Amino acid sequence: MRIRSVPADTGVVQIAYDVPVLTLTRADVERLLDLDQLVSALERGFVDYSAGRCDVPPRTAARAPDGLLGSMPGYVPGSGLAVKLVSVFPRAEPSHQALIAIFDEKDGTPLAVMDGTYITAMRTAAASAISVKALSRPDAAVLAVIGAGVQGKSHLEIVPRVRKFREIRVASRSKPGLTFEDAVRGADVACLCTDAPEPVIRASWLSPGCHVTSVGVHREVGPDLVGAASIFVEWRGAAALPFPAGANEIQGCEVTELGEVLAGTRPGRRSDQEITLYKSTGFAMEDVVAAGLVLKRAHAGARF
Repeated sequence: MRIRSVPADTGVVQIAYDVPVLTLTRADVERLLDLDQLVSALERGFVDYSAGRCDVPPRTAARAPDGLLGSMPGYVPGSGLAVKLVSVFPRAEPSHQALIAIFDEKDGTPLAVMDGTYITAMRTAAASAISVKALSRPDAAVLAVIGAGVQGKSHLEIVPRVRKFREIRVASRSKPGLTFEDAVRGADVACLCTDAPEPVIRASWLSPGCHVTSVGVHREVGPDLVGAASIFVEWRGAAALPFPAGANEIQGCEVTELGEVLAGTRPGRRSDQEITLYKSTGFAMEDVVAAGLVLKRAHAGARF
């Protein structure tokens, strides 16, 4: 690394690295991230994590009066060494904004800085889709999506890639139409994609065998559903560590990692009647995998 001298009155110091640092905008990332590849790569990432081949420390955060800034570093073999910085300000639009920096895993050289906001939306939905593929009944035909914001839209983009749904229902407090109860009654898969501070559905609304995914960071899942379901997570820390590392709703619960199900080391769904719940906390392994795919395509000369 070299530091270039600049006129004293500019107040700017320019840092030059021996290897140029690639900068990728959101538009670049959207063009370079292949969503089907993302699902496949995340499946491998979950297996690698549960097998102990990754290093993913718990998320930490600095709190501001109206939000927080989270730091999410991780190492995933084959994908790289990276850190995501993500701001979460619930009253802002968008509420989540992020940057991802990737470093050479052999010598620590910075390689790229890219937009992480799109990656956050899509890797979250891709992980939910993997849970649907692994845990929903094979004949699942009706999908309900609760919430029509960023996560609702990303789930609608990716989840139908892993199941051929006959019917898709969307319910949102901001749009007239179906109630949440109307949407989930009779659904085979229900994706909860809200920032609600209280439960948005009741366990009694669900049909036997329904698979539920939840990505909300507050308490969109209630104790009745937690008590009725078999719970699956990205990592065990989701049930052992408090927010912002873990999930508020499942503290102290018995959980199974998604990577264990994918590897066949622990069972997933045990019967067609079982209610299954995938509770997401957001996980740096997912960001590293997604960013690694983007960087590889950029280096391969994909147009951006």
